[in-house]
Parts: sequence; structure tokens; C-alpha cells
Amino acid sequence: MTITKEYELIGMQKASQAVAYALKEMRNYAKPGISTKKLDDFGGQILSDLGAKSAPYVTYGFPGFTCISVNNEFCHGIPSHQKILQEGDLINIDVSAELNGFWSDNGGSFVIGQDINQHQKLIEASKQILHKAIYNIKGGVRIADIGFVMETEAKKRGYKVIKNLTGHGVGRSLHEEPHEIANYKDRFNLTRFKKNSVVAIETFIATTSTYAETLQDGWTMVGNKGGYMAQHEHTIVVTDHEPIILTEMNGIWN
Repeated sequence: MTITKEYELIGMQKASQAVAYALKEMRNYAKPGISTKKLDDFGGQILSDLGAKSAPYVTYGFPGFTCISVNNEFCHGIPSHQKILQEGDLINIDVSAELNGFWSDNGGSFVIGQDINQHQKLIEASKQILHKAIYNIKGGVRIADIGFVMETEAKKRGYKVIKNLTGHGVGRSLHEEPHEIANYKDRFNLTRFKKNSVVAIETFIATTSTYAETLQDGWTMVGNKGGYMAQHEHTIVVTDHEPIILTEMNGIWN
């Protein structure tokens, strides 16, 4: 969406605060020994208490309030009573929701407990790349140029980007124009970021894979060449200067 009135900015701020708070609290709640279903129910209750509705559940009938992906799962992991978090697991939580007609999206990867499996380097790369990408965005900048920043920064650190997962516009629905904000320079994408538009910018930084493939459950995605992936995501408003980071309180850069 493009923000043209003050009430729209306020609506986006409230929806973004809801998803950011839920993500932050879920990250604090995630511990070895709890199931991803218990973690999802915890996040779902926070959204409900704030008057927000789970976006993937409402939009796609996703079997959970949030997407929780563990280890080799890249995204869209289904919360399960059988999936118990272990020390050192790489976990990604993606929280998106609707509140009073406004939609916002955010996510982050982190390690459960101690980093015994050495995932932190990948996580830090993803965080740093998201930061650099976001602070290069302003009205008039080509979307492909931000993709080039992401891929270049990933390669510098010895990583790859997933080419079929992208950021997107958001606001009055979960996915809006621009529909593809890729992590690489898509030379066919001539679109530019528009001032006052709302977009969800996300990284997909991987160790060995370049494409994500869907498992038989119809939701969970894994790498075409295995390995691990880290994702971090903020919903922002594009300006002529530094963007407004609506989901900043999620603390994923801390």
C-alpha cells in the first residue's frame, strides 16, 4: 500500500507493533524441550490479546498462527506437538497479522540455547545484510539494485541467496505490489521503490542451496541442495531519506 493519510500510518504502526511484539516474546519463550506447537500457541495468544488475526491462517488457511521452521527447514514450517526444540537448533519464526484492516509482516532466525552447531555466523550475516539493504532503500531506487546489494554481501561472506523467495509489498493485504523484492539482481525487474509505500524486506541467506522446494505437506520448504538458511524481515515505509522501520521493536538486530 501507499500511505497517503495519517490514519493509515497509525494503522500500520499498530499492526506492526503487534507482530513485532509477538515475535520478540516468542523468541524469549523459545527454549529447549518445548514443542513448536506450544510456541505457536503462545504467539497466537499474544496476537489474539492484541486484537490481531494471524495472516497466514486467515489468508491461506495455514495450519498454525505463525510459521516456525527448524534446522534444515527454510520457511513455512508447520507448528507441531511432535517437534521438540533442542539445544543448538537453528529456528526461524515468521509472524504476520492483520489488525483493523492493516497487515504487517516480520521474522527472524536465531539459535535455541547455546550455539553448539555454529549457526550464529550465518544468522549475523543475514542480520547485517538486511540492515544494509534497508538503509539503501529510498523512493526511486531500483528494486533490482537492492537485490544486488543483498547477493553481493552474501557472496562476500561465503553464502548464497535463495532466488525463489522474496520480500513484497504489504499493508491492506499480506502480499501486494511490488510482489517480488528479490535477494539478487533481477535484471528483468525495472520497478523502483515508491515514496510512502509499505514493503516487507527480507533476507534469505543460505549455506549451500539457491532454491527452496516444497515438501509433501504442501507448506514446508527446504533447500534444493540441503544446508541451512537464515531469514530476517522488517516491514518498512519507504521515504526520500532513511526508511521508517515499523517493526523495529522486534529487536532482531539486537
